[in-house]
Amino acid sequence: MLGIIINPKSGKKAFRRQRLYLWKLLKKRHEPFTYRVTKYAGHAIELARELVETGHDQILVLGGDGTVSETINGIMTATITDEQRKKVSFGIMPRGTGNDWGRYWGLTRKFKDALESFFSGTPHPVDVGCLTYWRNNIEHHHYFINSIGFGIDPLTCRIATNLKNYIGSHHINYFFGLIIALFKIKPIPVDLHCDNHILENKSLFTMNIGNGPYSGGGIKQNPDADPTDGIFHSMFLEPPTFKQICQAVPVLFSGGLTQLDFVYSLIGKKLKIDTKQHLALEADGIMMDIMGPCEVHCIHHAINMQVRI
Repeated sequence: MLGIIINPKSGKKAFRRQRLYLWKLLKKRHEPFTYRVTKYAGHAIELARELVETGHDQILVLGGDGTVSETINGIMTATITDEQRKKVSFGIMPRGTGNDWGRYWGLTRKFKDALESFFSGTPHPVDVGCLTYWRNNIEHHHYFINSIGFGIDPLTCRIATNLKNYIGSHHINYFFGLIIALFKIKPIPVDLHCDNHILENKSLFTMNIGNGPYSGGGIKQNPDADPTDGIFHSMFLEPPTFKQICQAVPVLFSGGLTQLDFVYSLIGKKLKIDTKQHLALEADGIMMDIMGPCEVHCIHHAINMQVRI
């Protein structure tokens, strides 16, 4: 049974035309479905959980990376067995600013192609990341599908979101946001543990843990990341010099960032960030704030991506 989650605020200029096309396509296919429309931040979590718990094993998301991420959190927290969860598949019609998860699968804002890929595609097992953190000694979990970033990443997301009010919703917002963030970021001291690899007494300028290779509207922070291989590819950078920034900026979109000798590359299933300070982060573009240490681990082949490849 198909369930559809729609974020009407994501790419809203083309929303009416896209929705009408989808309704006609579903009628032509004689496809039974249930659809839900998000009304506030975090609503897609509730809607996805409800759909999965009521027997919908296919979920189509009309929205950006944030809506996709909320949907994943709803699926992962639904009261179903792990075996049932592994039979759930989701797909997307990208409508957001960054669309980094869709970019990996060759899905663009050409919504007709994206819908064709979903309806003629097959389920492909994909990994899901889980962030574990503690508040008042209570353990909390948050899931992500594409990447999770610390340092410059969340600051860039905040600035890019604000830029929408001035220049509209474009993936280039993230590039302008990054340039501004370079001059505003304040590094924090951390210890890093990635499987058996340890980095001690480091100053976190930026860090991205990638399930997929893209973030920030097409930036390749972890070009070798593969959301099906059961491991994360992560990059870590201490405060760079002006010369190093000039070296990094030209290769942000080409995948050459991790080849620079001042960028740490980490590969593993589990990472721990140990700090006593406040940590701002973004998980698939969703902003979060936590205090103290956190852990990130990979859940191999947790759910399925419905796509034609």
